[in-house]
Formats: sequence, C-alpha cells, structure tokens
Amino acid sequence: MEKYTPRLIENYNTTIKESLQKSLSIKNTMRTPRLQKIVLNMGLGDAKDNKTSMKQAIEELALISGQKPVLTKSKKAISNFKIRIGDPVGLRVTLRRKSMYEFFDRFISITSPRIRDFRGFSSKGFDGNGNYNFGISEQIVFPEIDYDKVNNLRGMNITIVTSAENDLEAYELLSVFGFPIKKRTNNKKETEVNISSRDSGNNKSNDNESNDNDDSKEINDQEEEK
Repeated sequence: MEKYTPRLIENYNTTIKESLQKSLSIKNTMRTPRLQKIVLNMGLGDAKDNKTSMKQAIEELALISGQKPVLTKSKKAISNFKIRIGDPVGLRVTLRRKSMYEFFDRFISITSPRIRDFRGFSSKGFDGNGNYNFGISEQIVFPEIDYDKVNNLRGMNITIVTSAENDLEAYELLSVFGFPIKKRTNNKKETEVNISSRDSGNNKSNDNESNDNDDSKEINDQEEEK
C-alpha cells in the first residue's frame, strides 16, 4: 500500500511552489513560503463552573481538528471575571504536517462555504511577520459537528503560521492555495503620509536654497557699497 499524501501537499510541490517563485521573484527554492502550522484556540467562559460544557467543547474541538486539544489555564488572577490562577480558560490545538494540510483542505473546500453570509475573510488579519489570524463565530459551520447535539454556540480563533517574511508573501501563499481571502488594498494613510513628508522635505530644501540665495545677494550688495 502506497503512503497517503494530502492533496494540498502534492499541489504545493508540483505547481504552487514554482508559481510562487515566479510571482515573488525568489531565486532560492528553499526560501519559498510554505505553511508551518495551524493553531486553533477556543475560549471557555463557563468551563470552570460547568464541567459538562467543558467536556463537550473538548469533544467538539477534537472532532474538528482530528486530535486531542490541550487545556489552557489562566496565568493571572482577574477579579472582575472571577478568575483565579490555574482556572481553565480555553482549549488549544496545534496542527502540523499532514494533519495541517488535511484540515486546511477541508476548511477551504467544505467549511468556509457553510459560513452564513460569507464574502471572504478580511485581508487585514496579517501580523506583519507572515502569519494570518481570523475568527469563527460558530463551531457548527464545521461538518464534523452534529447540530442536534450542540448545547451552546462557541467561537474560535484560527492562526495560520507560514515561513513568509512579510504579509505580501503570506497573502500570495494563501491565495494560491485557494483560501477565500479578500484582495489586499493599499493603505491610503500611509501613502498620504509619505507624500506629505516628501513634499515637506522638498519645501524645506527650497526654503534653504532661497535663504542661501538671499544671503549671497546681501554679501554682494555689501561688497558693492564698499
């Protein structure tokens, strides 16, 4: 029996990797952006007081990710939320290698079309280091969850960690995979700041030149009077 290879891995090695090198003008093949891991985080507001709710949340996240989640505990005490140090506050799952690509493939082709009024994920979820963050408000969008057995709607945060050095490379990587993300737009504020700073610099240089010319004229006039 041949070893199973996820579809996205084959696509990356055969077509995606080469197209990324051309579009991003990367000469070194090893520098081509790739997926490193996908992290799923689910908050548990009522986990401390409701053991049944926490148990169901663990089962649901295990069904969604395909592996057992890790219970995260509070590192600080917050009196306003009645949280003490060591209280359970959430669940975390880290996917790598084949399980990561399988989850990513299922999410692109099956889960994202099931999101209500979905028009694509925002392109502002990049952190500046080539990683992308987005949220899911309801866990029932995943086909692994049985709607009749759900007692509470829970959201989650998903982080896609890549080897890209900047947001543009990460955006191109996700787009080539077919991830439903909106097109990036240029930041108008940044361009306005750059233009204004450039203009102010030009004005300063012009003022300096005019001052120099005035000084030279005064010197010439004084010499003529003498």
